[in-house]
Amino acid sequence: MNIKINNELATVAEGTTLAGLAAAHSLPDKGVAVAVNNAMVPRTEWATRTLAEGDDIVILKAFCGG
Repeated sequence: MNIKINNELATVAEGTTLAGLAAAHSLPDKGVAVAVNNAMVPRTEWATRTLAEGDDIVILKAFCGG
């Protein structure tokens, strides 16, 4: 199934959840936010949020700086 992750095309298996995607991309446990089709998805919903064909995922990572 084809999706976009931060404006890059990607292929994932049917039934992939946001939690599975996060694990596959080695995302840290804190400091990360994810939006699907311009809607933020709380981390508490990642395990049950199944991705669909054409989903547009944006992964934001917090960082320190000035």
